[in-house]
Amino acid sequence: MNKKELTELIKTSEGYNLEFKETLNNSIVKEICAFANASGGRIILGVKDNLEVLGYKLTNREISSIQDVARNMDPAFSVEVEQVEDLAVIYVPEGKNKPYACSQGFFVRVGSNSQKLRRDEIKKFFQESGGVVFDEKFIDFDFKYFSVEAYNKFLEKAKIDKHLDYKQLLSNLGFFRNNKLNYSGILLFSKDITKYLRNATIQCVLYQGISSTIIDKKEFSRDLLSNFENAINYIKSKLNTEYVIKSTYREEYLELPEEALREALINSMVHRDYFSTAPILININIESVKFLNPVIMDLSLTVDDLMKGSYPHNMFLFSNLERIDLVEKAGSGFLRIKKAMEKYELPMINIYFSKRLFEVTFQRPNLQINSYRKRVIDGKGFGYAENVPEKWSEKWSEKWSELSEKRQKILKEILKNPQITRDQLSKKIGINSSAIQKHIEYFKTKGILERVGPDKGGHWEVLR
Repeated sequence: MNKKELTELIKTSEGYNLEFKETLNNSIVKEICAFANASGGRIILGVKDNLEVLGYKLTNREISSIQDVARNMDPAFSVEVEQVEDLAVIYVPEGKNKPYACSQGFFVRVGSNSQKLRRDEIKKFFQESGGVVFDEKFIDFDFKYFSVEAYNKFLEKAKIDKHLDYKQLLSNLGFFRNNKLNYSGILLFSKDITKYLRNATIQCVLYQGISSTIIDKKEFSRDLLSNFENAINYIKSKLNTEYVIKSTYREEYLELPEEALREALINSMVHRDYFSTAPILININIESVKFLNPVIMDLSLTVDDLMKGSYPHNMFLFSNLERIDLVEKAGSGFLRIKKAMEKYELPMINIYFSKRLFEVTFQRPNLQINSYRKRVIDGKGFGYAENVPEKWSEKWSEKWSELSEKRQKILKEILKNPQITRDQLSKKIGINSSAIQKHIEYFKTKGILERVGPDKGGHWEVLR
């Protein structure tokens, strides 16, 4: 590699196959190990994360030290080191005897970072995928199906200068090798992904009520980013939007947080098993929005494990979605969904998985009794904070200040969930059901609370 080629490579920024280091330090051990357990990569010494070139001259002793690091891995490994004018490059090939361990443990490349994993996690991943990582597999590709529009959009979002020949730039980014494109490139840059991946589509299905009667269906099969945006727009078009007048302007609130819906869909796209014949399926009915996608799942994991973190099934694809800010940090998607649902004052999604299927279900709120305004706008400060908002009546402020702390807690729980039962209130507040009933009778006599509908199937209405 000459200096000009190296300079062009640096412009693509760090990623799944590329790491920058200002100097040689102890972290080089885990970087070599991570690349060996992934699909290989290059470590450039003398470059800052912001692409500023500082330069670094390796000594013979340092070259020997780097090679010793590889030889001392388990199993033994080897790397190549090259000085290219004022920069040093370490070439790490893909390991043939994965998984590899270094003195600091087991590492694998996840996005643009090297992540520490347990040996059984890495081993199970490669065993279950048959040793073939889908998104890094290269195949013959007819460039008449190449979408220049999708390619330019990707470069724009990644802030990469497109002055190079597109094949050279695709090669620098790791998509193109020996005149072949990998499956990640096909997903991101195809005019129609079904030409090569017949089932890698997103299907959205709208049902009548809660029946199995289909009233509308769309299948999206362009490039991955277009499919993602088109599917999100389809979901939004089938959900309710609440209009709230504030002073002289109107604000719109989707019944479910768009951020959470986006996270659910991108998680499906990053973690799905693309070798499967099943598409990503999004089922919408009057009660829920459900995401279903084919996976290779480790059944020893729990939902709590997923909330704490995980690594994506398609790591090279993840890395490039990270480049364009479509994903942030591996394993943080469900945490962001949780925060978005909490902000909307809605229950957390339901997660179910088997060995080959992953389901995420959003329960749609009943806007007649549980609207965004009641949950978040009117409820804010009263239902979930300490003070009553100024826009509420002076009479209500007086009522609130007269309530005991226990009664305030009861009303907060009712505002969170108007369909809550006395037994549920009893458990949350920590008093028996008969005491809850006495508090409720008090609320009724003071004109604070009333019951709408029967005991079973009805709801509480806080009178303001």
